[in-house]
Amino acid sequence: MSKCPIMTTTNGSPVADNQNSLTAGPRGPLLAQDWQLFEKHAHFNRERIPERVVHAKGSGAYGKLTVTGDITAFTKAKVFEVGKETDCFLRFSTVAGEKGAADAERDVRGFSTKFYTEEGNWDIVGNNTPVFFLRDPYKFMDFIHSQKRDPRTNLRSATMQWDYWSHSPEALHQITILMSDRGQPATYRHMNGYGSHTYSLINHKGERFWVKFHFKTEQGQKTNTNDEVARIISNDRESHQEDLVQAIDNGDFPRWKLKVQIMTEAQAAETSYDPFDLTKVWPHQEFPLIEIGVLELNRNPENYFAEVEQAAFTPANIVPGIGHSPDKVLQMRVLSYGDAQRYRIGANHQRLPVNAARCPVTNYQRDGAMRFDDNGGGEVNYQPNSFDGPIEEPSVKEPPLPITGDADRYDHREGNDDYTQAGNLFRIMPTDEQERLMDTIADAMEGVPQRIIDRQLVHFRNADLAYGNGIAKRLGII
Repeated sequence: MSKCPIMTTTNGSPVADNQNSLTAGPRGPLLAQDWQLFEKHAHFNRERIPERVVHAKGSGAYGKLTVTGDITAFTKAKVFEVGKETDCFLRFSTVAGEKGAADAERDVRGFSTKFYTEEGNWDIVGNNTPVFFLRDPYKFMDFIHSQKRDPRTNLRSATMQWDYWSHSPEALHQITILMSDRGQPATYRHMNGYGSHTYSLINHKGERFWVKFHFKTEQGQKTNTNDEVARIISNDRESHQEDLVQAIDNGDFPRWKLKVQIMTEAQAAETSYDPFDLTKVWPHQEFPLIEIGVLELNRNPENYFAEVEQAAFTPANIVPGIGHSPDKVLQMRVLSYGDAQRYRIGANHQRLPVNAARCPVTNYQRDGAMRFDDNGGGEVNYQPNSFDGPIEEPSVKEPPLPITGDADRYDHREGNDDYTQAGNLFRIMPTDEQERLMDTIADAMEGVPQRIIDRQLVHFRNADLAYGNGIAKRLGII
């Protein structure tokens, strides 16, 4: 067996660790000095021209969020005042497929919402799953490459997918969701949405709380079987797009109940799992869902390119009373998404109508490609200044976030339980759904080398012995 070459950065410098981001302590946050992490993400964002690298195929619609439940004890964000209605734009998408992918195929679905609040735009850039395949953003580019096309054949490759997953036990929870019935929602209207990450809420007292956002479909969760997907795709690659457009045109406005889970900082310090780990859920019995509003979609775009293709989301878009968390993947997305949008549609993308804030925007940014407003006119373009230019508002400052730990590349798998929650999900499934899950996984492993299958079966068995053995039986291994 030949010796593998040493991995380097683009300047030829050897890479000591390609598995773990540089963080302050095991739980983070990330450190800006991790230039290797930024280099990977910056290059990744520029790999495709001009469609999105991920979430390329999408549909969108306008609507409103109406707040019905009171969480003002936890947040000062004006968007959450009881009775408040806030306009929004929601983009659904598939994740791995290119722009021509079929809507109905098995994939995670994007669920990204832009709320045009009176304090600025607030974006939740989420999915239809509460977890994801990884907890360290250092691995995101490798994961997506494994789900895309083989560089030699230009074909989607089950071997690539399972090879990556079999080396990544933290992906098991999301794999179980993706390969279950939920991996093939009947329409965009019939699936839930999740912020997935842990975010923060800050109240008028300057107290911080951790929060997860859930959008529960009022249409009921409905899914397609493998046979139904094959039939749908053979006749219509835009099935979800057509369903959404027709429903709204016909006045059958889809709705989701917005619910939150809230955790105190003291509780976060005591959980047996890392509450900022994107591969984990917060148990509902410990942190029950609190209903706070209803999101309704009631207007289709007039021009797909202008309003859906040019829609740009980033979790960096927050408003006073809503903040981020030490979630490492979220922190990288705060940087990476804006960087991707600046590359894809330009430095002034947030001034396009679908992305523009509905409140006054006053800053010192000027120029750049496609600047189509008055570019600030003759107003002063530096700060501090003596000419009454925009000034800071200290009242929106977030409380300090305590951090501890030495700067290092911590092994994000060390001491982590990547099996219990995946096993719990398998065990709560009805027997017929378990059978379909195992059938789907076995089919998806067709043609995968035996050594990769054996490695992956260890993960399934660690989650639940019946889970792993059921797949092995279908593969003819036992």
